[in-house]
Amino acid sequence: MNDHIPVLIPVTLLVAALIIPLAGIRGKGWAHTVAFAGVLLSLALAVEGMWLVLATGTMRYALGGWTPPIGIELVLDPLSAFMTVLILAVGTLVLLHARTSVAGELPHKSVPFFSLCLLLLTGFVGIVLTGDLFNLFVFLEIGSLAGYGLAAIGDRRAPVAAFRYLLLGTVGATFYLLGVGLVFMMTGSLNMADLTTLLPFSTSEPPVMVGFVLMAMGIGLKMALFPLHLWLPDTYTFASSPSSALLAPLGTKVAAYVLIRLMVFVFEPGFSRDQLFVSDAMVWMALAGIVFGSVLAVAQTELKRMLAYSSVAQIGYIALGVGLGSALGLVGALLHILNHAVMKGALFLVAGNLRLKLGHTELFKLDDRLRTTMPWSMAAFVVAALSMVGIPPLAGFFSKWYLVLASIEQDAWAAVAVILVGSLLSAAYFFRILERVYLRPQGDSTGDTVAVEPAGGSAEVRWPMLAPTLILSVSLLVLGILNTVIVDGVLVRIVPNTLEGGQ
Repeated sequence: MNDHIPVLIPVTLLVAALIIPLAGIRGKGWAHTVAFAGVLLSLALAVEGMWLVLATGTMRYALGGWTPPIGIELVLDPLSAFMTVLILAVGTLVLLHARTSVAGELPHKSVPFFSLCLLLLTGFVGIVLTGDLFNLFVFLEIGSLAGYGLAAIGDRRAPVAAFRYLLLGTVGATFYLLGVGLVFMMTGSLNMADLTTLLPFSTSEPPVMVGFVLMAMGIGLKMALFPLHLWLPDTYTFASSPSSALLAPLGTKVAAYVLIRLMVFVFEPGFSRDQLFVSDAMVWMALAGIVFGSVLAVAQTELKRMLAYSSVAQIGYIALGVGLGSALGLVGALLHILNHAVMKGALFLVAGNLRLKLGHTELFKLDDRLRTTMPWSMAAFVVAALSMVGIPPLAGFFSKWYLVLASIEQDAWAAVAVILVGSLLSAAYFFRILERVYLRPQGDSTGDTVAVEPAGGSAEVRWPMLAPTLILSVSLLVLGILNTVIVDGVLVRIVPNTLEGGQ
């Protein structure tokens, strides 16, 4: 069975997605049961696969028995195993939380919601497992179509935001596909492993250069890299809470994975830096995104929209690590992919808890009563917020630390300054919430605070929503304490020896 793990992971998700509508006929509760069981089984397979990869090396599975480069293969290497476990771990916790939040926000749409969730995860997992550029496009579209559907399930403004997401996402996918076509025209292969041996003889050809730029632009749009982020704020804000909690931690991270796979593993690491200067452009876009996203986050008055602009900034940190083109930079980018997925997952789950109990996530309506009416949810918010700012020993500090070290290593002092400024701005937009909840004397409703009693009394959300929220927040402390284990045991093994400063 171990030899089939690379294909069993996405197939399990896909089968569960197809069973959910049938299970929903029996009852809405069955839709969630099938979805949760499917993602939990896939997570178990992914964890076992990662253990085997780290112990014995890369696993490859030829679909239909057709040997690559003619056939399509799925590849479970340290990078794809790391991403698969991350996607499914966050997905499992969000789906556990979604049972109650979907019943509260989407009582008549639970069956299509859970089916779309499994299709989204199928697409994401397929993207990181495939060893074929065109097959990556296929999985990219599966995940994107499911994402458009999830984004459209929300308030009355959600369909418009989802339509914008669809239009820009289609442009990004088209750019990527055109780039793949140009690369295939010059090399005659779509298999990533095969291309690593063929591309060094073709990188001076204009079609290959243009193809790479098109692919990078397309994935940059999917990643919401500034200034290609226009679809993201409205999508995360107006989608339902469970939809945002699944899309925000994972969607842009999968796109970041594709960018890393192309720039570091398929093409030679120096190609984008020395021949096309794409890496330099990415660094400046990342720095602009950190500042722009952070400043806009400070200006928001609604929690989910603030978190959306915060994501624009956090994506900048990841792109900065990739663009620096060094071993330290890549480690920082990968660690921030992990940390940000957990941080943003926890924050959006807290937003879902507030939406369910208060009926809103308006910042000016939050007051000090929340520290007694929803103490555990707010405690989770505090941990995730401090991690986003970069307070040690929480996880967010260590990924930023690696990015600072990578920047100093290359004398990129502007990057060091922007990382510090971004952290200060993060403190500004998170601490204003903490001040409302914790620093005002309890019962003091002076100023512009609008007191709102939680719907249904002062009780905390029930454990199916609270448990995943707390697990994600506590994980930030665990990831921070164990950051050396994660870096030395997993991330260093991902960095290729050909990368500058590689180990």
